[in-house]
Amino acid sequence: MLKKIVIGIVALAIIVGGGYAIFHKSPTTTPAAPGSSNTASTGPIVQTKSVSSVGSYLADSSGNALYTYGADTAGVSNCTGSCLYTWPIYDASNAPSTLPANVTVITRSDGGKQYAYKGMPLYTFTSDAVGNVTGDGVSDFHVAKP
Repeated sequence: MLKKIVIGIVALAIIVGGGYAIFHKSPTTTPAAPGSSNTASTGPIVQTKSVSSVGSYLADSSGNALYTYGADTAGVSNCTGSCLYTWPIYDASNAPSTLPANVTVITRSDGGKQYAYKGMPLYTFTSDAVGNVTGDGVSDFHVAKP
């Protein structure tokens, strides 16, 4: 009986661990947007979208909503460590030499490159899908406005 309980606990741990690995991205390989790669681009670096819940907002090249963080200052990203699991940076490691108006690239404290709008670092939200803006007001993050 004890052997069956131990096997059950081990099986449950494997299932939970596998689920965690599938649904949580590593902050060292944060994508430009959930479900897209850092090198693929399907649209302009920053585009304007609209949804009734927030009005006009900025989106990345794949159409995912972009956010700013209230703890950031112009040119400085303060979302580090575990924050990046939920709020991946809008990665600018492959940024073109010419950028749209008001879009810049900042260098993070970890050496990574991140897009910024009017100086404010930009992030995506792992719970969003293209066309969804569900992170506005969550953990001091706000949808980026044009």
